[in-house]
Amino acid sequence: MLPAKKTSKSRTRTRRAHHSLSACNYSVCPQCSGVKLPHAACDNCGYVNPKITLKLGKQEENE
Repeated sequence: MLPAKKTSKSRTRTRRAHHSLSACNYSVCPQCSGVKLPHAACDNCGYVNPKITLKLGKQEENE
């Protein structure tokens, strides 16, 4: 079934008003003072906070 009337541009754009992208938060690298993403390694110098730990699975040894 077709719609009875055409949806106007303003009505369509009002409906999509919350679809916009939000700004990304950056933090400062303590070693090189470069911009980096929080909780991630620095792209500039590769520094990773030693307090951050990753739980890795055990590797299986194949003979």
